[in-house]
Amino acid sequence: MLGERARSGGRTNDAELIYRALISDHDPEIRAEARFRLGMILAEQRRYRDAASLFRALLDEKPTASRVRLELAWVLAQMGEEELARRQLRQAQAAGLPPDVAIVVGRFSNALRSMRPFGGSAEIALIPDSNINRATRAATLDTVIAPLTLDKDARARSGLGLKIGGEAYGRLPLAQDTALLVRGFGSGLFYGRGRFNDVSGSILIGPELRLGDDRVRPAGGLGWRSYGGLTYARTSSAAFNWLHPIGHRSQIITDLSATRATYPQNRLQDGSSYDASASIEHGFRPRIGGSFTLSANRQTARDPGYATASVAGGLLLWHDLGPATLYVSATYRHLGSDARLFLYPKTRTDNFVRVGSGISWRRLSLLGLAPILRIAYERNQSTVGIYDYRRVAVDVGVVSAF
Repeated sequence: MLGERARSGGRTNDAELIYRALISDHDPEIRAEARFRLGMILAEQRRYRDAASLFRALLDEKPTASRVRLELAWVLAQMGEEELARRQLRQAQAAGLPPDVAIVVGRFSNALRSMRPFGGSAEIALIPDSNINRATRAATLDTVIAPLTLDKDARARSGLGLKIGGEAYGRLPLAQDTALLVRGFGSGLFYGRGRFNDVSGSILIGPELRLGDDRVRPAGGLGWRSYGGLTYARTSSAAFNWLHPIGHRSQIITDLSATRATYPQNRLQDGSSYDASASIEHGFRPRIGGSFTLSANRQTARDPGYATASVAGGLLLWHDLGPATLYVSATYRHLGSDARLFLYPKTRTDNFVRVGSGISWRRLSLLGLAPILRIAYERNQSTVGIYDYRRVAVDVGVVSAF
């Protein structure tokens, strides 16, 4: 091939031009070969994001091309996208691999680690929302004294918001299988009515350990949240994350955390929160995967009426549709409080349901960002009227393409 002769002769710029021209060829086999060879050139030049986009486009047309999927996993690992790289390995296993290739994949999976010392991701979206404050639509609430008329801001309000979120990390190697990992998280929902703005941030720091095939991350951190421009909560926490592969196509992720929270606007809520969750992710086919999560939470408080316990289950399924990825999700949570709040006649019991769907168009990505559309419906049925609400929200924005 002319492009390969240019590449082997050291004329990589000429080879790149040739392959880019062949990507538009009417023959799908020629297009596929050109994408793969150009992706390999870009990977050698450490243009990992561009290479990943080409490999991803090739897999959209040929989802069972295991060699391409393995190259994509390698490139993602170089980008620091370990979770996505592991997913590609599981999808490659779902497609079936020759024994000799499976051995190589197993070794790669065992050695897989985030290689970048720092990185991050970001998301920005417009959110039309039917209930921006997750509040009841009722005008009055029953209390032990008399019916209480709610202020308009305490009732459901619709609006158009701007969502901005992101994550950044830094990694300092300490030994062959140990690094110090620092992660920062931030998100904000901003509305024309500033009294509904919801902004939060947190930072976690701790070692990242490799124990055979497993990855362990103990950490400690601080967090804060403001609502309507006022400090809503301050937190300090200890967390433990454990990733354990199960065979070649599945992995289980376990999270444990203990958090101490103070609420400056209502000190009766001050207390501790204990969370536990386990999620199993599985690659069913080269284009189909999913996960199932079970979780539990215990919240203590100065006032037993604010103390709660809850259990939840969630299901996520995703499907590559060529140029786009579609997902559907569902969550159910049951919550009960320790005691009745003084003002309300019943002890709080909630049944919460959330169903959602979304699609991201990788084919339309620009500068590593892809457009995304998400829609979600929430319903919380509660014996305490102020917690009873319905909500429909739509996200239209851009996220990292990988």
